[in-house]
Amino acid sequence: MTVETKLPYDKQYIESFSSDRKEPEWMKELRLHALEKADQLEMPKPDKTNITRWNFTKFRHDYIPGEKIASMNELPELLQEYFDQDNIPENLLIQRNQSVAYSTLSEELKEKGVIFTDIFTALEQHGDLVKKYFMTDAVSVDQNRLTALHAALVNSGAFIYVPKNVEIEVPLQIVFWHEDPSAALFNHVIVVADENSKLTVVENYLSSASEEETVANIVEEVFAHDNAKISFGAVDHLSSKTTTYLNRRGVAYENATIDWALGQMNDGNTVSENITHLIGNGSSSNANAVTVGRGKQIQNFTANIVQHGKGSDGFILQRGVMLEGATTIFNAIGKIEHGAIKANSEQESRLLMLSPNARGDANPILLIEENDVTAGHAASVGRVDPIQMYYLMSRGLPKDDAERLVIHGFLAPVVTQLPIESVKKQLTQVIERKVY
Repeated sequence: MTVETKLPYDKQYIESFSSDRKEPEWMKELRLHALEKADQLEMPKPDKTNITRWNFTKFRHDYIPGEKIASMNELPELLQEYFDQDNIPENLLIQRNQSVAYSTLSEELKEKGVIFTDIFTALEQHGDLVKKYFMTDAVSVDQNRLTALHAALVNSGAFIYVPKNVEIEVPLQIVFWHEDPSAALFNHVIVVADENSKLTVVENYLSSASEEETVANIVEEVFAHDNAKISFGAVDHLSSKTTTYLNRRGVAYENATIDWALGQMNDGNTVSENITHLIGNGSSSNANAVTVGRGKQIQNFTANIVQHGKGSDGFILQRGVMLEGATTIFNAIGKIEHGAIKANSEQESRLLMLSPNARGDANPILLIEENDVTAGHAASVGRVDPIQMYYLMSRGLPKDDAERLVIHGFLAPVVTQLPIESVKKQLTQVIERKVY
């Protein structure tokens, strides 16, 4: 038996939702078109994972605001570990449920024309700019049923735009706090670096523990124009009762770079796609990701770098640790299109299982349609080396501490390469909590 995917939301609801937020007419029309397409499209079909029984419709969508945070001194305890209290970020957006709880951007960046705001403020104040990027070149409305539902029901998100020749040295940090356990998270994030610009984005998803089932349907679109560089770091940590569909897409133009540093730490069933198109010559992308699975959760992660430009460079690095009865699929896809001469595509995916009931699968895929290129892959799935455990325990370490060292050592090749120090710190903390 499959789960019913027809939503209890109709055209009238969508029109009212859009009007209440004073959205531009084009956004309302896009929502209505997407709702119509959702009835016609199929569900996504991630390789080796059947998601037809997953919950994608049991949730509450109506507007659920969160309480404002007057100052960083009033941060709830759950959020405090995400910030260095001696060095509070000057560029920060905290979203609590579906509303902005806290927002700040330095005067210097405002004067340079940087936009860093929630998606609804962006639609109101920068509608034409949002329209240029919203589900046009990266993620399409009709990609599948879940992308269509996302477009119809977007209820939160962020918009970042960095003008030409502006380099931002300090990170822009976003926290999406899923506080109300019944609230659906249809989050849309757009990041745009115009020509010769540079920025770092640090993003966190977190939710309060709950026994209520809900859905996170997230689309994130990242654009690096000619000679631009984007470092995008994220730690996803949604609750075990949240079914997550996460679609992160990047588009890099001439000599542009998009680097991903992803801590995929959700506790619920998750299907995630991280796909980057290297359109321009000399463009590049490093897609680094780690995960720790536990309980009976099922995870399917796809990292895909599609290389169109000459001399483009793509590298995928994935590592995961499976505990208890968790199941994880790693799909790593490197595709070099015809005409992308001198391109280089490399990938490495490794899974470590710490329980007899854990399951893992690493699928390396290279799709090469050009001759004058270089490419390679490595993949492995295995269990803890008993010799390593014996060595550590023979030195007086309890089994739990020995396993802890093995886990950190296994994930270290990815964690240590993450270019964003705050993401490293947050990721290490989440790994600690998931392991113990």
